[in-house]
Amino acid sequence: MVSRRVDVGLETLLSLDGEVYPMDNGYWTQFRVKRVVQSKYIPHGIDYSLTMHDRSNRRILGYDNAHRAKLKRKKYGAKRIEWDHKHDREKVSDYEFEGAGQLLDDFWKDVNRILSGT
Repeated sequence: MVSRRVDVGLETLLSLDGEVYPMDNGYWTQFRVKRVVQSKYIPHGIDYSLTMHDRSNRRILGYDNAHRAKLKRKKYGAKRIEWDHKHDREKVSDYEFEGAGQLLDDFWKDVNRILSGT
């Protein structure tokens, strides 16, 4: 019998595809997650977008790899192509994808941070 190790974090993340969670305060979250062919830019084989929106439906938080991150770099700095990144209001920063479970933890920590006003 062949035993196959199940990645619970990955299975949980994939199961959230299409889910929208409204919150009592008018904010809401949305999950878009798909398996894709692994590539140089998506080595983990997951195309994802986890977002939080305010009462006016503006995205105020997002973790995604749907496009290359447009990071502000110094004029002569080395150019890096980053796909996994985080949007926190107007700020975009690299995000190091360590696993699906960690992605979910990081996203919900930021949601709680925003909701608590810190």
